[in-house]
Amino acid sequence: MASEDVVGKSRGDTAVNTIVNLAEEAKLAREGVKGPGHQVLTVCKSLFAGGVAGGLSRTAVAPLERLKILLQVQNPHSIKYNGTVQGLKYIWRTEGLRGLFKGNGTNCARIVPNSAVKFFSYEQASRGILYLYRQQTGDENAQLSPILRLGAGATAGIIAMSATYPMDMVRGRITVQTEKSPYQYRGMFHALGTVYREEGFRALYRGWLPSVIGVVPYVGLNFAVYESLKDWLLQSNAFDLAKDNELHVVTRLGCGAVAGTIGQTVAYPLDVVRRRMQMVGWSHAASIVTGEGKEALQYNGMIDAFRKTVRHEGFGALYKGLVPNSVKVVPSIAIAFVTYEAVKDVLGVEMRID
Repeated sequence: MASEDVVGKSRGDTAVNTIVNLAEEAKLAREGVKGPGHQVLTVCKSLFAGGVAGGLSRTAVAPLERLKILLQVQNPHSIKYNGTVQGLKYIWRTEGLRGLFKGNGTNCARIVPNSAVKFFSYEQASRGILYLYRQQTGDENAQLSPILRLGAGATAGIIAMSATYPMDMVRGRITVQTEKSPYQYRGMFHALGTVYREEGFRALYRGWLPSVIGVVPYVGLNFAVYESLKDWLLQSNAFDLAKDNELHVVTRLGCGAVAGTIGQTVAYPLDVVRRRMQMVGWSHAASIVTGEGKEALQYNGMIDAFRKTVRHEGFGALYKGLVPNSVKVVPSIAIAFVTYEAVKDVLGVEMRID
């Protein structure tokens, strides 16, 4: 009898605790306070939105991405690709439709996590920088300035680039190889294992320094220009583009296009040097790099790569592939920003780029 009383009391206490917990959760919900589970779900949704934005935007411009890399790394003594239209026609004629999208699977495997980390890191860096700025100035109503957004974007770019760099390195090699290459990487993981086994762990981060230096102005300017331009259009209602304190999707695409153009133009020479450094040490490189048996240039570091590129090919070589890259980057960045915001709206994510 006493045992039954104890069991009954235990069940009663459990029921009371459950009711109390539900009441507290309801109270928090009414007050707008979210529990830990909600925060985790919000983070996952934000990462998912960034990944979708990256994958969709890169697949849309995959042929131009491949042509850009081929133009960047081809041997100056054996020119096969000479311009955007001629280059795309040559790839189509020699490799077909699949050739235009070669390396895109690996690119998406890299860009999806890269984009997810980049957008999420930007949001967190923006919050942290804004908090420190408000603490320093004593102004609780202070907002992010273009310079602060540039710093947040640069931080996000460095984090995302460093986290996914080995995939970017092997993606460049897979993109360069052709059907006649003496050795074929079968995919991203095969390429990662082969480079690690034959060239060592450091080879996976070859070209990392110019990449990080380049990502500071590139990603930083992308976010800073995009967000600042949006704010200016909303506040000034220039050209009567703002309706109900919102910008039309076409207007936001335009903001992303401007941001992408400025960012990639500033950082492009570092991207060329990075790609060339990634090809160093590749004993089975495709003829596009070796120049049909002619000696390919070897680089001992970022400065040496800059110096040799300019000495042997002129200053213009630092902007090889800029045209297809511009045609690629402008819609890619625009699509990425708009897709990210659209997916977050669909998922009901409250966290916003600020």
